[in-house]
Amino acid sequence: MRNLFIRETKTSLIWLWLSLVVIALDQWTKWLVVSSFRLHEIKPVLPSFNLTLAYNTGAAFSFLSDAGGWQRWVFMVVAIIISVTLVIWLYRTPRREWLSGVSFSLILGGAVGNLWDRLAYGHVIDFLDIYYNQWHWPAFNIADMAISVGAVLLIIDLFKRQRSTW
Repeated sequence: MRNLFIRETKTSLIWLWLSLVVIALDQWTKWLVVSSFRLHEIKPVLPSFNLTLAYNTGAAFSFLSDAGGWQRWVFMVVAIIISVTLVIWLYRTPRREWLSGVSFSLILGGAVGNLWDRLAYGHVIDFLDIYYNQWHWPAFNIADMAISVGAVLLIIDLFKRQRSTW
């Protein structure tokens, strides 16, 4: 059994480069869309996939977007707390646990990408629109995709760990 008070010297902080890539890609794609689209303009790309410019003042799926403005500050504080927690987890996670490191880094990059938007603009810039017939999934962005992929990988990692202890 591993001693909980002794940290391995090689941490998962090595994966912070992935967070930086997510942030850069997220901000670059948002800049491209903002500089090329009018608000709510739609450009079809593929069947069931459009690009559109949308602003989200709420959380995931526009949750609390009509709350009156206080939610911006709450979501920013939550994103900062989550980001600091993820950096600590990366520091405490041994490098050999690479799937956890990748998961934390993807979530961190996505959180910081959307936090940047809230700080700079007061809303998150979304532009990916997936739909079927008249039903549209809420618009999202690269940061949201990184958070979602990171969360799925984290769940997979947890199941793998659970399975190995059976």
